[in-house]
Amino acid sequence: MTFALDRRRFLMGSTALLGATALAPAAALAQENRLRLFFWGGQARADRTYAATDLYTKANPGTAFDGEFMAFSDYWTKLGTQVAGGNAPDILQMDYRYIVEYANRNAIAPLDDMVGKELDLSDFDQDQLDGGKVNGKLYGISLGANSVATIVNTAAFEEAGIAVPGPELSYADLPALAEKFNSANKRPGMKLWSDNSGVEPALDNWLRSKGKGLYGADGKPLFDENDLVEWFQLWADLRAAGVTVSPDDQALDATDAIENTMVTLGKATTTAANSNQLIAFQAVNKDPLTMIAYPRYKPGAGGGHYRKPSMFFSLGATSQKLSDGAKFINFFISDPDATKALGVERGIPCKKSTRDNIAPTLDAQSQIALNFVSNLGDLLGPLPPSPPANAGEVNKALKTKSQEVAFGSQSPQDAGPAFFKEVTEILSRK
Repeated sequence: MTFALDRRRFLMGSTALLGATALAPAAALAQENRLRLFFWGGQARADRTYAATDLYTKANPGTAFDGEFMAFSDYWTKLGTQVAGGNAPDILQMDYRYIVEYANRNAIAPLDDMVGKELDLSDFDQDQLDGGKVNGKLYGISLGANSVATIVNTAAFEEAGIAVPGPELSYADLPALAEKFNSANKRPGMKLWSDNSGVEPALDNWLRSKGKGLYGADGKPLFDENDLVEWFQLWADLRAAGVTVSPDDQALDATDAIENTMVTLGKATTTAANSNQLIAFQAVNKDPLTMIAYPRYKPGAGGGHYRKPSMFFSLGATSQKLSDGAKFINFFISDPDATKALGVERGIPCKKSTRDNIAPTLDAQSQIALNFVSNLGDLLGPLPPSPPANAGEVNKALKTKSQEVAFGSQSPQDAGPAFFKEVTEILSRK
C-alpha cells in the first residue's frame, strides 16, 4: 500500500507520516517515485500547488510528492540548512534575489541540457527566460511575471467618496489625497498609506523613477547617501502630514505574513506588495481589493516598474531525479488543467499557450493582475541585474533603519549617511 500526504500540513518531520512510512511494505515504497517539493507561500498558494501535483500523480502513476511550504523568511533559513547538509529538495522555489548566489555555489542544477527534451520552452517569454540565466546558463524556470504593486481597499475609498488613484499618482500628490481621505474617512484609525520607508522594493522603485536604481551589474549601489537622506525625509514628511500609519502600527507588520499588513489589519487603505499577491490578499480580506502602481518620484517622472520573474522552479544540484523534476516543472507550466488550477497566483504565465488557455477562466482578482502587468505603459522599464549575494542583509538593515527614523531615534540627515555606510560594509563581505 501507499499513504496519502495531508497537503495542508508541513509534511516533513511529521511523526504521523513517519509512522505510516514504517508500516508501508518495502516493495510498495520501492515502486514509488517520490519527489521532494519545497516552496514558500501561504495556504492559497499551497492549495493551488497541490492541485497541480494531484493532477501530475494521476497522469504519472507511481509518482508521489513530499511537499512542504513556509513563509518567505523561514523558507530561506531552512533551504540554506538543507543545502549545506547535502539534503536539498528535488524541486525548489527560487527567487531572483538569490538565484545567482545559489547557482554560483552549485546548489542548483543547470537546465540547458533538458531544454527541448523534458522542458518545452518554445513559446516562453524571452525576458522571463533570460531572468533565469546565470553566466549564460539556465538555472530557473520562471513561474510567472509580476511587478511591484500597491494593494488597495476599494471599499474604503468608495465610502470616503474618493476615486482610487490612477497611474499618474506621485509621492507629491499623497498629502492632498490624504487630507481628502482623512476628512471623509468612515473608518476610525485608518490612514491612507502604509509606511513603506523600510520596504526595499519601494525604495528601488523610487530610485528607478528618478533615473537610478538599487544595484548595478557589478553589485555596487547605484544610489548615494544623499538619495537615502531624501528617502527618509520623504517618509518623515508623509508621517507629519498624516498620510501614513503610525510607527507603532507599522511595527505590527514585522514579518512577511499578509495577515499582518496594514491593509489586512485595517490600519491603512493600501500596502506595498507584488501583483501576483492580490489573490492571497483577497483571501484574507473581506473588503474588495484592487491594485495600482507605486507612486512616481514626482509628477511627470518616469515609472520604476519592471516585469520581474515572480519566482522560479529550480532543481537541487544533489537530486538523483533531475529528469523527473524537469518533467514536473514542464507539466506545471504547460498542462492545460494544471495551469487553470494555478491561475496567476504566482504571476502572469510566461508561455503564450498557457496565457491563452487560462484567460477565459480567470476570476476577477486574476483578471486585475493580468491587466495590471500587461498595461504598465510608461511605468515599465528594463529588468535590473540580479541583486548581489548580500542584498538580503541590506533589506533587513533598511527595515531597522527606517524604524529608527520613524520612532525619532535618528534624523533622516543622520540616517542617510549611516545607512549608506552600513550598505557598503554589508556588500563588501564575502
